[in-house]
Amino acid sequence: MFKRKGRCFLLAPSERKLRFHSTSFARSAPETLPHSRDHRASEDVNFFVPKFWVSSLLNCKGVSTIRQVHTLIAVAGMLRNLYVVNKLLYMYSYHGALRDAYALFGVMTERDPVSWSVMVGGFAKVGDSFRCYGTFRELIRSGAQPDNYTLPMVTRACRDTSDLQMGRVVQTVAWKNGLSLDRFVCAALVEMYAKCGLIEDARQLFAEMPEKDLVTWTVMIGALADSGDADKSLELFDRMRREGIVPDKVAMVNVVHACAKFGALHKAREVHNYIRMKSITLNVILETAMIDMYAKCGCLGSARGIFETMKEKNVISWSAMIAAYGYHGQGRKALDLFPMMLSSGISPNKITFVSLLYACSHTGLVEDGLRIFSLMQNDYGLEPDVQHYTSMVDLLGRAGRFGGALKLIDRMTVEKDEGLWGALLGACRKHRNIDLAERAAKSLLELKSNNPGHYVLLSNIYANAGRWEDVAKIRDLMTKRRLKKVPGWTWIEVANKVYRFAVGDTNHPRSQEIFLFLRNLFEKLDLAGYVPDTDFVLHDVDEEVKIGILSTHSEKLAIAFGLLATPEGTCIRITKNLRVCGDCHTFIKFISAVTKRAIVVRDANRFHHFKEGACSCGDYW
Repeated sequence: MFKRKGRCFLLAPSERKLRFHSTSFARSAPETLPHSRDHRASEDVNFFVPKFWVSSLLNCKGVSTIRQVHTLIAVAGMLRNLYVVNKLLYMYSYHGALRDAYALFGVMTERDPVSWSVMVGGFAKVGDSFRCYGTFRELIRSGAQPDNYTLPMVTRACRDTSDLQMGRVVQTVAWKNGLSLDRFVCAALVEMYAKCGLIEDARQLFAEMPEKDLVTWTVMIGALADSGDADKSLELFDRMRREGIVPDKVAMVNVVHACAKFGALHKAREVHNYIRMKSITLNVILETAMIDMYAKCGCLGSARGIFETMKEKNVISWSAMIAAYGYHGQGRKALDLFPMMLSSGISPNKITFVSLLYACSHTGLVEDGLRIFSLMQNDYGLEPDVQHYTSMVDLLGRAGRFGGALKLIDRMTVEKDEGLWGALLGACRKHRNIDLAERAAKSLLELKSNNPGHYVLLSNIYANAGRWEDVAKIRDLMTKRRLKKVPGWTWIEVANKVYRFAVGDTNHPRSQEIFLFLRNLFEKLDLAGYVPDTDFVLHDVDEEVKIGILSTHSEKLAIAFGLLATPEGTCIRITKNLRVCGDCHTFIKFISAVTKRAIVVRDANRFHHFKEGACSCGDYW
């Protein structure tokens, strides 16, 4: 600000241009402040007190008001007060006016750690990682010492952009500045490493922390669940409780999420009871997570029970319940929820339509799916993204309507990804369409897919057609790309404990008993009409060897153990990390009829509920 003959030359914060105001403007300035009526009696005193300006800034409701107060601060000569300027910088950043904030930051003659933190954090919050990193580098070059606010903010920018290289730079800076034991810095680094897929680095850092607060525990529990170690996540939750850390709602959302990933119903009930016992206040986020948890643990009744008792439901809650019916093969019930949702005043979003289309694709509701896809665009103005197109390709492909699927793919304006071509490849396996499978596989290879499942699927299609040379080529390609087939595992709950089986597994303590029981079971199934389907043995071996391989699939071993170890009439629940094979699907139907047991199978794609010789999927999977 410059003064000349009763005039003020003010630098406008947003434009960096000079504006003119009279000195009388300064005298009347308090009248324009957000809380001026409360300070009229003492305006001559308060006008030059920093707390007055800080209070004025905190009462601003928008950027335009902040700019007005900025001008008045300049008139009052308070831009030399770092406390006031930092608060002004914060308010611009808080309201998303980063251009104003950075303009102010650029002309600040003095900066402290708060100034740097606000600027770095402001860019990080709006997702501007380029300027966030640039400001952080400027901080380091200036010789200023980063604190435990700045470093976590820039670390979260690394997390959001999966920038591992920059994340390691941040860790080095933190260690050099003596913050290797700071729980805020370490918690942010743990989360960053986990999101970048380096779960072992995250674990090591977590283990080395001398002091862990609830936030750190919450981050690590969530990171383990997201990385596929749901059992380790739940073990960490138990350890956290033993160490006297009381979880809050945010922590419990992560724990519930881990339960959903783990799929063990007894653990889900244990966590739900803990929430009740500790009187943890339920909100829409936690309750929605519990709907998903119970649904993915195979108990639709409990999921619907929570849904019905929710005091508040949002679009995510409705979408979660619709999705639950979808992957349990109850597509019609999923669709019935949609008009109920609309009548409650909730408008659908893109996630809702993904859930609806998924439900249609897994129950063969082709015409309903086409109608919903059209409704989404024409009635709700929502442009489909690749997830919606993938669901439609899956829907049409499963029904054998490859012409419609290809037309949809050809007219897509969004970028095609691995999921879309994988859905087409899966439909080709179902209908043994080798030519189209090769087209889908070619597109996947062009995308340089690192998902071994896609290569295995194409190999299986070739194997079913007896094209063993092509099978060998695919396996050779996997070797060159250092891709390994994911081993098949099956988990089973017995007496609140989870056991794991692999194909031909002999590691269980009751292994001999299991194999003998299974042999006797096959004799009973043979009398009932069960015939092993050797088409699902994808090896060029004799028929007798194929039958031997089929008989020891992990699903069969787990179910045999379940029949041995649980009382008659008990429901058997198993989880498979891959898609259940066709022969095992037939085997389980016969088992449910012969033993009079209900069997719930969760595989990589959906749930199958077997009862009295039938499956809830209606053999449409």
